[in-house]
Amino acid sequence: MDKFIIEGGNKLQGRVKISGSKNAALPIIAAAILTDEELILKNIPDLKDITTMINLLKELGCFAKKENGTLYIRCKNIKSSKAPYELVKTMRASILVLGPLLARTGVAYVSMPGGCAIGVRPINLHLKALEIMGANINIDKGYIVAQSKKLTGGEIYFDTPTVTGTENILMAAATAGGKTVIKNAAKEPEIVDLANILNNMGANIEGAGTSTIIVNGVKKLGGIEYSVMNDRIEAGTFMCAALITSSFIEIENAPVYAMDAIVDKFREAGGIVEQKGDNLIIAGGKIIKPVNIKTSVYPGFPTDMQAQFISVLSLAEGVSIVKETIFENRFQHVAELNRMNADIVVSNNQAVINGVETLIGATVMATDLRASASLVIAALAAEGVTEILRIYHLDRGYENMETKLANLGAKIRRIKA
Repeated sequence: MDKFIIEGGNKLQGRVKISGSKNAALPIIAAAILTDEELILKNIPDLKDITTMINLLKELGCFAKKENGTLYIRCKNIKSSKAPYELVKTMRASILVLGPLLARTGVAYVSMPGGCAIGVRPINLHLKALEIMGANINIDKGYIVAQSKKLTGGEIYFDTPTVTGTENILMAAATAGGKTVIKNAAKEPEIVDLANILNNMGANIEGAGTSTIIVNGVKKLGGIEYSVMNDRIEAGTFMCAALITSSFIEIENAPVYAMDAIVDKFREAGGIVEQKGDNLIIAGGKIIKPVNIKTSVYPGFPTDMQAQFISVLSLAEGVSIVKETIFENRFQHVAELNRMNADIVVSNNQAVINGVETLIGATVMATDLRASASLVIAALAAEGVTEILRIYHLDRGYENMETKLANLGAKIRRIKA
């Protein structure tokens, strides 16, 4: 397995361009199943999870070709309704083919999904919603078997806002008969991006980005050219890299409209942010101030930024408290940060971070996607050399991270296994 070798203590300087959003691109790629016409999708990042989703659609019979950040995809004929375990086991987002497959073919045979081991992420909300829309759902040897001659609209209430659940039902409802009302829907900007492309394809969706989404089913969706939004989590990660190293950088193409909670906490921790068009001018302060954070669904502070901020706060002048309310197993990076001289104590869903003067390079192991990013951030500020193992996790969600950091002046290199 590949690993990173990072020599810490170097200032960052320059400009970094943010890639397309993985979390927006994945459901948008799955939406190609809903039409027999071609989608031309721009700003698609070169990531392991994206490749997995593309391969999954190819397995279903779709044509797909990716060139220079543009994906040409057409699902003219769906030859299979089975999403096999071999592909689905590596990526939670594979569940996103369930809704569109069922809508397009009347049957979906999808393996129970895998992905990062950050906690239980039940899909019962997806299945319950599809049953309300007329689907017959069974579990057979680790596979979800969904069948319906024709999905029909219904009133759906999610007990808890679910991003992938909202996206799945949006796609299933787009061509269902009648009106579907999704209540307590997730509000993430990636859901708005999905609704935008579906509407451009001919769907009739209102209220995306609010807690109530109304979908009036249409008979057919068509092809479209569309550019995926940029990645707010990648932008936030580079903000943390600048803050922990007291650096001055410019972040190009940041989706500022979707980053209020991240920017607010960055400023509270002593960072300086100025908006320049679609770019952010970022400067780390002389000191890092302690901050209390509670993760929440959008528009609250994103769980996907929790690990990166904990790395930063490990060098704060004081005590910070971070509460994780989304996933129950998302503090795995803490043990690795403590190996680098951090002083963090976890109890249940709360981490107490006692700021230290210095982080010290060590050999550490990435446990999931965002934990990988947190270790990179810590290593940038640490004294000495840090070796980060199992960075395949990071490759799932960050495009050319080591190249982007090296261009900013970081001493980072990938060692091929």
